[in-house]
Amino acid sequence: MRLKKIFLIAVCAIFCAAIFSGCGDDKKNSESVGAKNKLMIYTSMKENLIGGIVEGFKKKYPNIDVDYQSGGAGKLMAKVYAEHQSGNIVADVIWTSEIPDFYQMKQDGLLENFRPAVFDELLNPFDDYDGSFTAARFGTLGIVINTEKVQTDPTWENLATDPLYKDSFEFADPALSGTAYMSFALLEKQFGTEYLQRLRDNGITKGHGSGQVIDDTANGTVNACLGVDYITFGKIDKGAKVKLVYPQELVMIPSPVAIFKNCNNPDAAKKFVDYLLSQEAQQKIADAGTVPVRKDVTMPDKYNLPTPEEALAKGIKINYSEILPKKDEAIRNYSELFR
Repeated sequence: MRLKKIFLIAVCAIFCAAIFSGCGDDKKNSESVGAKNKLMIYTSMKENLIGGIVEGFKKKYPNIDVDYQSGGAGKLMAKVYAEHQSGNIVADVIWTSEIPDFYQMKQDGLLENFRPAVFDELLNPFDDYDGSFTAARFGTLGIVINTEKVQTDPTWENLATDPLYKDSFEFADPALSGTAYMSFALLEKQFGTEYLQRLRDNGITKGHGSGQVIDDTANGTVNACLGVDYITFGKIDKGAKVKLVYPQELVMIPSPVAIFKNCNNPDAAKKFVDYLLSQEAQQKIADAGTVPVRKDVTMPDKYNLPTPEEALAKGIKINYSEILPKKDEAIRNYSELFR
């Protein structure tokens, strides 16, 4: 009787094990079929720009899971190099506006050589283009004014001489913001170091981030600031009493996108870059209030943005590879100049 009972228990155990083993295999197969790739993007783009593009990519590729970390270019680069030192860069794709960083990453062997499928349909600002990185937008910056305090559109010269901007013009910290650093590099190239010194003498001040300086302008803390196009327009759309003025000398900063070499998800990364440069995603870029790199995109009238061709032609020219060795020194100089 005892042996019979043991036998029955053993049979039940084998039967149950077979059932649960089968269930386990089904679950494993189910997970395998529904598995999603994990794509990680590091970007300095704000939520109102990167968010819509990521959502569009998810709709096109529902089996690719996407995450992104948005922050200032300075912080992102510190993170990239810390991860590189530890042996694993978490991100697959990087998209910021601090162009010298891309030359540095290329020089350090961190970037995959990838020529997007639609490259021939794009406007390319880089004479030395080799596929290490590709411009994904033409970011423009101008003078953002508080419309209740400033009635006349200013020039760059006004900022250095007009009492209206004395101690009342703000810019993002170049150590944190790639667009701020590049803007000062372009203005210095166009007008000389002496111009920056005259800005200092007129009391321009250093704020924190690109969004905060526009908020300070909108609430009247300062009369004006150096503002990024789509960030400014996003705040105008929400009711901010500010206006973006483009002086004749256009500050235009291409925003490159690149794929990290030996990244975790190279196929998904290539799909994302191709999507970012597609007409669909470039239309989203224009609709967010910044300049795309394609000519076949409808520019929204309400923002009065330059066309892609105008932005490329009128933007202040600079040799990006030449300023790379001077980047750290330039940021220190700007920070010390505008305490």
